[in-house]
Amino acid sequence: MKIKISPSILSADFARLGDAVAEAEAAGADWIHVDVMDGEFVPNITIGIPVVAALRKITKLPLDVHLMIVKPERYAAAFVDAGANYVTVHVEAATHLHRTLDSIRERGAHPGVTLNPATSVSALEEALPYADLVLVMSVNPGFGGQRYIPTSAAKVAAIRKRLDDRGLWGVDLEVDGGVTPATIGELVSAGANVFVAGAAVFNSSASVADNIAALRASAQNAATTR
Repeated sequence: MKIKISPSILSADFARLGDAVAEAEAAGADWIHVDVMDGEFVPNITIGIPVVAALRKITKLPLDVHLMIVKPERYAAAFVDAGANYVTVHVEAATHLHRTLDSIRERGAHPGVTLNPATSVSALEEALPYADLVLVMSVNPGFGGQRYIPTSAAKVAAIRKRLDDRGLWGVDLEVDGGVTPATIGELVSAGANVFVAGAAVFNSSASVADNIAALRASAQNAATTR
C-alpha cells in the first residue's frame, strides 16, 4: 500500500494554523491529522468542529480527524459535515462501536478505529470489517511530542496479520505517536502505511518540507527492503 504522511496540526503554531497546513500540503503531505481532545477521555483539550470546517476551506487534502473524546457518537456526524474525510474513534470510548462506525460511513466519510497502547489487539476483532482505517497509538494519547513506545511495532504486525488473514487489504493501518525518521522504518516493516507526525514535522530544526522528505525517505527505504 502507498506510504502516507499525515502531519498533526497539534504541533503546529495555532496562531498561523492555515499557513502551517498550506506549508504541509505544498511539502507533499498526504493527509492532515486533526487531534480532537475533550479533557475527559484524555487529559487535554484541543480543538473542535469549527476548526475542521475552517481547515476544509483552505486545503484539498483529506482531513484525518481523530476523536479522543467520550461518547464519540454524539459528534461524529458533525465532524463529517464539517469536512472530515476520515473520522477515527477509540475502542475504549465507543460503547456501540459498530453503530458508530456505520454512522460515519453512512454520512459519507471513512470510519476508523483506534487502540490505546495498553488495549489488546483482540478488542478490534469484531470491528475490523466495518473500518477503513485502524490507528495504533504508539504513545498514550493526550499530548504531542511524547516518546515512542517500542512495543508498538509488534502490535502493528499483529494487526496487519489479522487484516491480511481476513482479506482486508484495503484497510489503512496508521500509527500515531513518536513517529520520526528513526522509528518510521520498523513501523513500515511491521505493516503500517499511514504515519501521523507532529513534532517531527512542525519544529524549528528544519523546514516542514525537509522534515516530510526525511520521513518519506526513511519509510520508502524500509518499504523496499520489507
